Amino acid sequence: MSGLLRRLFSPRWRHPDPSVRREAAEKLDPATQRDALEHLAQDGDPQVRLAALKRLDDPERLLTLRADGQGSRELDRQLLDLITGKHGHLELAKRQSLIGRIDDSTLLGDIALQGDNQQLRLAALERLDNEDDLIRQACDNGIAAVRHAAAERIESEAGLKRLALEARRDRHVARGAKERLSRIRADAASIEQACQQREQLLTTLESHANATWEPLYAGRFRHLEREWSRLSDLPSAEQDRRFQDASLRCRKVIGDHEAQEHVREADQRRREQADNDREALVMALEESLKALRQGEGVTDQDLDSLRAQKQLMASRWQALSELHLAEGALRQRYDAALKEYDRLAQARMRLDERADDLEAAIKDGNEALLKRLVSDCDWPEGIPPDPRLARARHYLRLEQDFAGDDGEDASAELVSRFDEELVRLEALLDAGSFKGASRLHQRLRHLAERLPASADSQRATLKRHGARLAELRDWRGFVAGPKREHLCQAITDLEADPSLSDRDRDRRHRQLVKEWRALGDAANNRDQSERFRAASDRLRERLKHWHEQQRLERQHHLEERQALCSQLEALLEQPAALADPDSLREIRDQAREQWKRTSPVPRDQAEAIGRRFGRIRHQLQALIDRRAVEIAEAKRELIEQTRRLAQDDGPSHRRAEQAKALQQRWRELGRAPKGEEQTLWREFRQLCDEIFASRDAERDDRAQRTKDRLDQMQALIDRIDAWQPATSDEIALLETALDEASTLEPLPSGRRTEGMRRRWTGIVRARRERLERIAVAEKVGRWRAIQPLLQRHLAADAEALVGHAGGDIEPPQDLDLSAALLRAHATRNAARRHPAPPDEVADRLARLRVHLSLLAGGAIAYQDEPLRLAIQVERLNDSLSQGPGREDELQSVLCELLATGPVPPALWQEEVIDLDSLLDGLSQLPPP
Repeated sequence: MSGLLRRLFSPRWRHPDPSVRREAAEKLDPATQRDALEHLAQDGDPQVRLAALKRLDDPERLLTLRADGQGSRELDRQLLDLITGKHGHLELAKRQSLIGRIDDSTLLGDIALQGDNQQLRLAALERLDNEDDLIRQACDNGIAAVRHAAAERIESEAGLKRLALEARRDRHVARGAKERLSRIRADAASIEQACQQREQLLTTLESHANATWEPLYAGRFRHLEREWSRLSDLPSAEQDRRFQDASLRCRKVIGDHEAQEHVREADQRRREQADNDREALVMALEESLKALRQGEGVTDQDLDSLRAQKQLMASRWQALSELHLAEGALRQRYDAALKEYDRLAQARMRLDERADDLEAAIKDGNEALLKRLVSDCDWPEGIPPDPRLARARHYLRLEQDFAGDDGEDASAELVSRFDEELVRLEALLDAGSFKGASRLHQRLRHLAERLPASADSQRATLKRHGARLAELRDWRGFVAGPKREHLCQAITDLEADPSLSDRDRDRRHRQLVKEWRALGDAANNRDQSERFRAASDRLRERLKHWHEQQRLERQHHLEERQALCSQLEALLEQPAALADPDSLREIRDQAREQWKRTSPVPRDQAEAIGRRFGRIRHQLQALIDRRAVEIAEAKRELIEQTRRLAQDDGPSHRRAEQAKALQQRWRELGRAPKGEEQTLWREFRQLCDEIFASRDAERDDRAQRTKDRLDQMQALIDRIDAWQPATSDEIALLETALDEASTLEPLPSGRRTEGMRRRWTGIVRARRERLERIAVAEKVGRWRAIQPLLQRHLAADAEALVGHAGGDIEPPQDLDLSAALLRAHATRNAARRHPAPPDEVADRLARLRVHLSLLAGGAIAYQDEPLRLAIQVERLNDSLSQGPGREDELQSVLCELLATGPVPPALWQEEVIDLDSLLDGLSQLPPP
């Protein structure tokens, strides 16, 4: 009752009948009954919604309803009519502002197509972003400005292609699209060309970065940089990174070469400086020897200075030889200068050994002994003699002159020589040289007896000089008296001083004795001489034990030095063919240290053993230099071998092994001079680094190729894993994938490879099984396609079994049968002409059913076990002889099923259900 009342008193717009609600909506007032109209705008009937919406003329309210999810096709139609100006009287500005609130591209596209004003359409067009909508406006809009504006906003190549094909209404739009498409293609071609140029430049730059330095390396790098900067397009981030990396490597190669050049130039400067220093040393020694030859005589100071210069030069020469080898010509000059110095030193030593004998021979007038002593000294030619030797030579010349023949010429010459000697005597007296003047005066007194009677002036001059000599003797005695007293007191005090050590006491005693002897016979008296001599004897007696210790120590040092010299001479006589210069340098340094430790030695043998050791040191240094030169030459040969090896095109790993062998040989050779060694080692190491860098680069390339193969194999595995074949014809794709996988072999060993192989094997096996199932399903599908033919055979079999033999069954024209099915079809027709016994047909059908059950994996009844065993034995024999697969096996079963006949209808009805069920199981595909 209540429901009836509600229907009686409810408004008509709520009536259940849609037609009543539609009529009511047409009569509702929009001003007072807007809520009802809005309610009807959501009605389930489209006619009711349309009638209600036509009464609503406020587009803003319609947009609100649409935004609240109450939109519909009728609402969009009414909103379109209001905004496009078909209904209502809204101002253009108002309608344009409403377009800004619409997001539906379909509605905006309709507004752009149906708007009553160009500005309205352009406003709607601005809100469209989808390229398909823009193409629609450019092709179908009725206003040309709108079409052109829409066409200008299409930028993709595919959109321009569509626009050029579909813009049949406006040729300007089609032509503009074609022009822009041509420009895009030209730009794309230009970009592609620039990209190819950049890629080509990058490839060239990267290969240049991996190359070794050569004279044009820096120029080619700068050229590639300029070519890169000239390209107008911007490189990608990856290209920029590759360019920066390659540029850094190129700059490193250039920087390394420049650093090597600087080091080489520094080595060259050091070598030149060493050569200049050597030449300066040799020139200094040569100038000193030349100065000796040009002087008036060789003094102790000259020899000491020359000895110090020679020692300094030998030490400096040795230090320079440790750095760089000397040139052959400079070495010869050095050896010649040392040889000349040794001749002078040996002559001076011989002179020192015979000095006392020379003085005694001159004093005794023993001319024969004096000649022999002068000859034994063997003083070098061209060098002024020592004063002692010069005096002996002068004495011999004077005696020879005064021993000549008697005659006027000879007498005149004797007088002339006597005058020269008088002048010499006067010079000695003026110089205060008492001892020399005394000796010369005694000789002249002896020679004055041989002067002719007319030489009275010479005799008077000699007498006058004799008086001066006596005066000099008296003066020396006057000066020497207090000195002798002082020396006697000093030696007495030395004897009584208990604070001095034996060494200091001996040194002071020797100094006093030397000073006493220097006085000669000046102011000499017996008492002072005896006092001094007695004190000296007591000191010698007191120091006798210490002198003996010193003698033994000196003798021991001498023996050690002699043994050292003998060992070094034995080494130099038979040096090892491959003697290591470092070992020889160590021997030299240790010998020098031992020589310093074994000092002092007996004075009379110090000079001889010193010259012997100096000669040995010189020979040892020459051996070291010779071995260093040999090692340097051997290492240069190793460098040449390494350079040829670096330029060889053989396998990099083999060249690296050969470089390691050369490095081992380098270490075995020993060390050249330090400066030479560093230069040679840098060059050798650079070549070896190039070889090893080539090996590493090839190894990296091989590793990269291996990684690429692994990545390609992984991509192939992922692609085949995602691939699910739909037809059996897709087995070609699997075979192609297998061929592709075989081209990627061999893969490197490792856990990743093993995992990939296992996964690949499983995927291939799964895809083969799926393809086989698909092929089987396709076979079953083709079998179902020939069911009409099979039904006709069954009908013909039934007629033949009841005695109504008909003709052969012909296959339909639209049925495509394989050759095997055609043979089976012919066999079935022939079987009806000569039918087999029903039991045999039943057995054949049962066997075929069991065979299908084995193929489908279905259950087999207990009574069919013998058939199952027989079929499995046949299948096993076929598999041993590489028999057919599952697809071919199903094909043979189906052909035999078609060929089996005639089949009684009852027997077929018994078997057909199982056969269809088994075929359905075979036709089901596994899930992907």
